[in-house]
Amino acid sequence: MDLARALGWLPRETFRTSPRAKPAALHAWHSHDYVAALRHAEETGTVDEATRARHGLGTVSNPIFPEMFRRPATGAGASILAGELLAGGGRIHNPGGGTHHGMPDRASGFCYLNDCVFAILSLKAHGAARVAYVDIDAHHMDGVEHAFAGDPDVLLISTHEEKRWPGTGRLGDRGLGQVFNLPLPRGLNDTEMALARDRVIRPAIEAFQPDAIVLQCGADAVEEDPLSRLSLSNNAHMDVLRALLPLAPRFLLLGGGGYNPWSVGRLWTQGWAVLSGRDVPDRLPPAAEDVLRRLVWRGNSRAKAPPDHWFTSLRDPSRPGPIRAEFTDRVAALGARVASIPGRRAV
Repeated sequence: MDLARALGWLPRETFRTSPRAKPAALHAWHSHDYVAALRHAEETGTVDEATRARHGLGTVSNPIFPEMFRRPATGAGASILAGELLAGGGRIHNPGGGTHHGMPDRASGFCYLNDCVFAILSLKAHGAARVAYVDIDAHHMDGVEHAFAGDPDVLLISTHEEKRWPGTGRLGDRGLGQVFNLPLPRGLNDTEMALARDRVIRPAIEAFQPDAIVLQCGADAVEEDPLSRLSLSNNAHMDVLRALLPLAPRFLLLGGGGYNPWSVGRLWTQGWAVLSGRDVPDRLPPAAEDVLRRLVWRGNSRAKAPPDHWFTSLRDPSRPGPIRAEFTDRVAALGARVASIPGRRAV
């Protein structure tokens, strides 16, 4: 948001402050007991052993912190509001969304509430009969699949690094036939991601004919991320975004994972540029460059000698490469299933 404002891309009339989702709204997906436990953990700053075991709170990957309910409830509130605002069509970016691991009764993978699920539920409640959810985070969207694998009116597509936590999202998983999981080999390059986009992601959505698309655009699949071992440039994410925008009248772009602050800020700001029709400059103006130069990232070796383009440009250098045979086979296997996706029923 600081970058977008520094570039003049976020005038007052295009920004809405997110409401905080109330417990009653959260009960549409999360259990009453879990929401109560999450609120209590925030209020007291602690959890007992029984709560930790049942709800996953107070663990290394779901730590206690002062806004552990309010912050995710704000992200969920934004996704719920987005479904309402998109009733008449349009495009919305919720960078505080994308928490796709949250389960009905427990936190998981830094995701305390699953705003992606609420986005889909809200879109459906406001007239979108068919919703396509695409997730290009480095980690599999296990919580969203748990919610909608049995819903024929929600298409689920996930690209995620193989053998990476949470270990779900196998190539052969099908749901009711509308679940498409593409495990990505280590070192995935831009050329390989383009193949997945053109042979699986876009054809599947074209066949499904959705009323709305939700794109979870996690920034942890880029080369510089410290957790994943994929090798994409942020151009790959933007190319997926551009390919999907014309395919439905309602479009919601979410944030997600990302553990390098420069990669995250540059990628999601560029995503907003695409959504809002802005031209991305080759060289950032001084005010935007200053935002990036003031970022601090301690305790990671990748921050010791950051390349100049982390400060001066939103775009990464492209990272093309060979298409490996094993990946071609996976893409072909999913591509063969696209023809079986049921389109809209005639009325």
